[in-house]
Amino acid sequence: MVIGRLAEGLTRGVETVTDGISETLFEPVIRLGVTGLARSGKTVFITSLVANLLDRARMPALVAQAEGRISAAYLQPQPDDTLPRFDYETHLAALTSPTPTWPDSTRAISELRLTLRVKPSGLLGGLQGPRRIHIDIVDYPGEWLLDLALLDKSFETWSDQVLTRIAPRVEAAEYLALAAETDGAAKLDEPKAQALAAAFTGYLNAARDAGYYDCTPGRFLLPGDLAGSPVLTFAPLTRPDSYKRSALWREMERRYEAYKSRVVTPFFRDHFSRIDRQVVLVDALGAIHKGPRAVEDMRLAMGDILSAFRPGRNDFLTRLLRGKRVERILFAATKADHLHHRQHPRLTAIMEALVREARTRASFAGATSEALAIAALRATTEETVMHDGQELDCVRGTLLDSGKRAAFYPGELPEDPARLLSAAHQGAESWLDADYEFMRFAPAPLTLRAGEGPPHIRLDRAAQFLIGDKI
Repeated sequence: MVIGRLAEGLTRGVETVTDGISETLFEPVIRLGVTGLARSGKTVFITSLVANLLDRARMPALVAQAEGRISAAYLQPQPDDTLPRFDYETHLAALTSPTPTWPDSTRAISELRLTLRVKPSGLLGGLQGPRRIHIDIVDYPGEWLLDLALLDKSFETWSDQVLTRIAPRVEAAEYLALAAETDGAAKLDEPKAQALAAAFTGYLNAARDAGYYDCTPGRFLLPGDLAGSPVLTFAPLTRPDSYKRSALWREMERRYEAYKSRVVTPFFRDHFSRIDRQVVLVDALGAIHKGPRAVEDMRLAMGDILSAFRPGRNDFLTRLLRGKRVERILFAATKADHLHHRQHPRLTAIMEALVREARTRASFAGATSEALAIAALRATTEETVMHDGQELDCVRGTLLDSGKRAAFYPGELPEDPARLLSAAHQGAESWLDADYEFMRFAPAPLTLRAGEGPPHIRLDRAAQFLIGDKI
């Protein structure tokens, strides 16, 4: 019996190694991480990307497709049996039903494997048959990515930064009042600790709803089975001049360190460290609509994100990510269909400027990064209307809140992104010379012909940047 179990274990081990070698040499695997900042449309992006890779008539900018080298695409069981499967079929059904709706957002990590059968290019194309290339799409919340910045910060540093940053925000008023009346040197009182954590969690949820991007620790928003545990029962406090080991501040510090070691580190070690390519979705238009402070907050968040892709800065991060670097990072401004196409270059320029700022702030070097304005699912049509004797480039769609069809003019984005970024840097309360409106559109009913995926804007260019060189 024992010998039999040992033999079976050895056999399985050999099979695992053989499968790994086979995938590395003959069936390459691209692990594509997909995450997004607040309300950026991550679920729609993955669903539309997969649908358009399965039916590629709308993907002319994907070179392998344009050259006719992709002969087939299909879904397969994912390699990690411990992760939930991304619910592609349910999300696609929501988008393509006779009365389409936006799918529910995912609230935890998930995975999906898409396999392409591709003929090699160049001279080898005539000598070799098609090979299979696996694309493992790993979907995870953006807040989890931002948590990496906590690994380099002590509880005192994190607390000081958070309290300073949220001081002017109305969403933080209740928590700040509670924190101000709290004596961190007092002996730990668990109900007090729980009240602080609950108030801080309430602030984080309100801040995310308001469009802020620095909503960490991320598991406070998506606690899962950690809800109510001590590892999620801490909050930022001002350090007292002196305190004992039994003090509230000391216990908050201990729980913060436990969060980093038991929640953040395992995610990056087990999942993030294996990602080859990454797309970060950003609702830039939503931030612009909310004003300069939201744009500045988005800029800072993008710097923190790029820091997450910078192993080598310290020994701990290098060990955590096993020295591996993500090769390509795409920052995609979503909902480009909310603008007339004449304004798309301006939205792209704003994203490119934000990426440059983030790269400088993070002292980043290594991966190739790019900015792009996209719409994973086009929900509007374009038209030009006359208003007060002036032509306005509008988009028309079904308003999500009322269900009515309407033409919408969002305002003109500036040609020079510095006009936005400088106001954001300076802490302006509002845009001085313009108002940027924002509407929420429902998905449009779709009539898809054979071989077509859902309509989009530049999703094929995004795919070419992320995986085109590998296929």
